[in-house]
Amino acid sequence: MTRDKKPPAEPTFEEAIARLETIVGALEGGDAPLEESLQLFEEGVRLSRACMQRLEAAERRIEILLKDEAGGADRAVPFAPADEE
Repeated sequence: MTRDKKPPAEPTFEEAIARLETIVGALEGGDAPLEESLQLFEEGVRLSRACMQRLEAAERRIEILLKDEAGGADRAVPFAPADEE
């Protein structure tokens, strides 16, 4: 009898960012052996790409939700963080 194994759950965006911070700290410390450092780097690249994809998807969702009030046409509105306004 074989059991169906579910793939590990994707970390949330916040969990991925926290793990990235841990990885960066470990790599900056320079105490890990080369092979472990490479594995950490590879994990960091995967997490970074996944985070970027999630951010791009969120940006697309926001653009879809923003409508030109006058004509109802879709329009992209650049995001300006509060400190840049």
